[in-house]
Amino acid sequence: MKYQNYSDMLKAMAEPNRLKIIDLLSCGSLCACDILKHFDFSQPTLSHHMKILQKAGIVKAKKTGKWQHYWLDPNFITTFKQNTDSLLRADADCICHQAQN
Repeated sequence: MKYQNYSDMLKAMAEPNRLKIIDLLSCGSLCACDILKHFDFSQPTLSHHMKILQKAGIVKAKKTGKWQHYWLDPNFITTFKQNTDSLLRADADCICHQAQN
């Protein structure tokens, strides 16, 4: 597991509005205007949250016309599930079973 990458994901997710954005995007791609309907903040605030999620590798974006469309990065979903499972599972691959140098 790459602890720094996993930590970066967790830090980006450790904010209630960003968790809600991830939840919304779990249903599929949405434009910024549709995401904004679920919040009481401005478009610049949404852009701030989306930049953090993009930088952490959680969200992808594409501009279509005047609107930005966002979706969850499939690699994030796979990596996050694997890392969480690995972190919480005590098996032969667990760090506690690895030889210390």
